[in-house]
Amino acid sequence: MSNRPETNKQSCPVYKKCGGCQLQNLSYPEQLEFKQKKVEKLLKRFCTVEKIIGMKTPYHYRNKVQAAFYTDKKGKIISGVYQSGSHHVVGIDSCQTEDVIADKIIVAVRKLLPSFRMTTYNEDTGKGFLRHILVKRGFATNQIMLVLVTGTPVFPSKNNFVKAILKQFPEITTIVQNINPYRTNLVLGDNQKVLYGKGYIEDILCGCRFRISPKSFYQINPVQTEVLYGKAIEFANLKSNETVLDTYCGIGTIGIIAAKNGAGNVIGAELNGDAVRDAIVNARANNLKNIRFYKADAGEFMREAADEDEKPDVVFMDPPRAGSDRKFLDSLIKMSPKKVVYVSCNPETLARDLAYLTQSSPYKAQKIQPVDMFPHTAHIECVVLLTKVLR
Repeated sequence: MSNRPETNKQSCPVYKKCGGCQLQNLSYPEQLEFKQKKVEKLLKRFCTVEKIIGMKTPYHYRNKVQAAFYTDKKGKIISGVYQSGSHHVVGIDSCQTEDVIADKIIVAVRKLLPSFRMTTYNEDTGKGFLRHILVKRGFATNQIMLVLVTGTPVFPSKNNFVKAILKQFPEITTIVQNINPYRTNLVLGDNQKVLYGKGYIEDILCGCRFRISPKSFYQINPVQTEVLYGKAIEFANLKSNETVLDTYCGIGTIGIIAAKNGAGNVIGAELNGDAVRDAIVNARANNLKNIRFYKADAGEFMREAADEDEKPDVVFMDPPRAGSDRKFLDSLIKMSPKKVVYVSCNPETLARDLAYLTQSSPYKAQKIQPVDMFPHTAHIECVVLLTKVLR
C-alpha cells in the first residue's frame, strides 16, 4: 500500500467493556504487523505470504450496524452491543468502526421509543417489543435500510413512527419490520413486513450493482472488499472459454464480478434462499447471461456435481469462519479444477483446509494475500491461489 495508514484516533471509552475491537491498544501500523506475523506463522509453510493490504483510513468502515436494546432497572432504555461472550448490553452511541449515519439513526430510534410507548424485549421473560435494530447503507449509492426487529408482529402507531424517523432522516430509503418471537441467539426472524420503500437497498462493488435484503449477506467493509475480490479475480486469471464455480456465493458478488471480468460460464451455489433470490436479480441488473444460481448447501452441491462428473476450470470458495468440511474438499479434489481461489475469513481454518488439500491432492498453494477487512479487530481475510502440479 502506497499511502501510509493513519494511526489510532482517541481510544474508545467502552473498549474494555465491549470487547469488539481486540487490537485497539495497538496503533494501526502495529495492528497490521501483528496480523502479518499471525498469518505467516500459520500459512508460510504453504508458500510465501504477501504483505498485508491495510486501509488508508481505517475508521467508520462498517456498512452494516446492529444494535441490541435493553431497559435497565431504572427504566432507562439502552442500545448498543453485547459484551463479548455475554448477553450484557454495553451502551454505545457511536463507534469508531461503524458508519456514522447508522449510529445516529439508532440513537434517534432509541429516543423515539418512550413517546410511542414502545417497550424493549426482555430475554428473561420473552416479552417486549423492540429487540434489535439493523441499519445497512450502500456506501456507493447512499441508500439506507432500517430494520426493526420486534418480538411481536403488532406494531403500534407504525405509520406515525415511520413518519417521525423519516422526518429526522429523509435519506432512509426503506424501512422493514422483522418479526422474531423466539428465544434464540439469532437476530433476525423468518417473517418481515416492508413499512416503507422497496424492502431492499442496492450498492455498487467492483463496477457491479448488487441488491441487498435484510437477511442476505453482503461484505461489511466495501472499500476492502473491492481489494479482496480484486485479488481473487487477479489470481483466477479468467479466460472466456472457462467454466467457473462460485461456492458459498451469497448474493452472487464474486461470481457476478467473475462473469463480468472474463469468465465464460459461471455457476453459483448458496444455501440461503433470500441470498439466492437477490443473486438472480443481481445477475439481471448487471445484464449477465453467463451466470446461473442454485439454492443448495455448498458441500452437497459439490458432491452431486462431482458425482455427475462436472469439470469446472476454476472454483471460487468463500466459506464461513468454520472453513470447509471434508465432503466439500473431497468433492473439490474429485472435480479437479485447474485453479482454486480460496477466500478465507479465518486463517486457522484456512491452514487446516490447505493442509488437507496440499497433502491429499495434486494442489499447491501459489499465492497468499492477506487483506485487513476489519481494522482494530483480530479478524483477518486472505486470498489463496491453488493450482494443480505434477507430483
